[in-house]
Amino acid sequence: KKMASILKDVTNPNKEKVEFVINEEFRKLVSEYIEENLKEVWKYPEKQKRKEFYKNLKEKFLSQFEEEKKKEIENIYEYVFENKIRNLILNSQKRLDGRDYKEIRPIECRIGLLPRTHGSALFTRGQTQCLASVTLGTTMDQQIIDGLYEETTKRFMVHYNFPPFSVGEVSPLKAPTRREIGHGNLAERSLLHLIPPENVFPYTIRIVANILESNGSSSMATVCAGSLSLMDAGVPVKKHVGGVSVGLIKEGEKYVILTDIAGEEDHYGDMDLKIAGTKDGITGFQMDVKITDLTLEILSKAVYQSKEAREIILDKMYQTISSPKPDISPYAPKILTININPEKVGLVIGTGGKTIKKIIEETGVKIDILEEGEIRIYSDNIEACKKAAEEIKKIAEEPEIGQIYEGVVTKIFPFGAIVRFLPSQEGLVHISELAPFRVKRVEDVVKVGSSIKVKVIGIDSQGKVLLSRKQAIENEKKGEENGKSNKDNKRNKFIQ
Repeated sequence: KKMASILKDVTNPNKEKVEFVINEEFRKLVSEYIEENLKEVWKYPEKQKRKEFYKNLKEKFLSQFEEEKKKEIENIYEYVFENKIRNLILNSQKRLDGRDYKEIRPIECRIGLLPRTHGSALFTRGQTQCLASVTLGTTMDQQIIDGLYEETTKRFMVHYNFPPFSVGEVSPLKAPTRREIGHGNLAERSLLHLIPPENVFPYTIRIVANILESNGSSSMATVCAGSLSLMDAGVPVKKHVGGVSVGLIKEGEKYVILTDIAGEEDHYGDMDLKIAGTKDGITGFQMDVKITDLTLEILSKAVYQSKEAREIILDKMYQTISSPKPDISPYAPKILTININPEKVGLVIGTGGKTIKKIIEETGVKIDILEEGEIRIYSDNIEACKKAAEEIKKIAEEPEIGQIYEGVVTKIFPFGAIVRFLPSQEGLVHISELAPFRVKRVEDVVKVGSSIKVKVIGIDSQGKVLLSRKQAIENEKKGEENGKSNKDNKRNKFIQ
């Protein structure tokens, strides 16, 4: 009911409308002044100097009037000034910074600026500059998203920061704004399609993009800097992703499409179409539009004009780094992945986590157990990862037929002995397999606690392991005889 009341009030045809009425005398005065003085704008291709020029122009005009009239005239001035800027760009065939409609500002790409980050890049286009850094983390560093219905995680993140100094302002640094979150999401979506799957590159990836200077299209600069920094970090992405903003100024049937918009073109223009992608296609886009008569023809031309610009930008990026670095940073965590029988996961964890905690304590690593027996081991030291992996493999090792193991007798029966030959594996040595001679009593050959070598000779239908001490002894004798024979052959050869 309340919403219906508000809607009725807003749409009430009888309600008195307040309209902005322009004093024609003042409008003509402002128009003549701006038209005469705006010609000097070509002398100021640099953003801040042009901004200062506009400010002085306005102050000089307003200084002629009394204080009580200044507010009204200032409103008229802003209205007329916007139209004059639009018409100047539309009719002059030249933009305020001296470029033609399809020209991109000068581009500079650099990588590896920050020595202790896992990857970094600086992308500069005109007076827009983005410094991106990559941090590689483990599965435990993934972002946890507490959704409406369920909890999910995210392994690739782009965080976009737009500090006040990037536009020459001084103000407190607060929480991320709606604009910063939106630009970060756009850059993230644009790069996400190139991020390798977790089974290929098991790292959590975070890009932090800091805008050091801004004069339009900072979100697309973030995409370019992010792509460069990923390759610098050694993330196995197959291609670069670049982006550019395309603008529009339209008056009636006349219009102009502007590549790589900046400053006034963004502020006073009718459209800001951001398109990011590779040389093969589009990976992300966003369009802000202020008019209702945008045609398919205009949009089609804007997309193709964007593609031409994107290819130029991508060429510059490939000249800087054409493929990912072969190795990740020495400061990034090392990840070792092993797979074990899922049924052995409980043994690796141990009662109350006792076994896995012991491994972590002894090696100093972090261990993450995933589904289907996949285990990831993290550490700054690869040797520590290898040591932990060996300990886990010992616990989860499967008996291999034909392999000889060192074991300990745990039980004795009239028909044979039970031997533990792996941390979690026991098998039966039948009395007939205890020795290479006839054995009357098991106790004559082994006792509980005896250390013996056994050979795995089979696994029965119930999964029980069959062992042989006799065959292990015979194998050792053959090995000794072969070794002795080889030594004799070498000695005879020497004598000859």
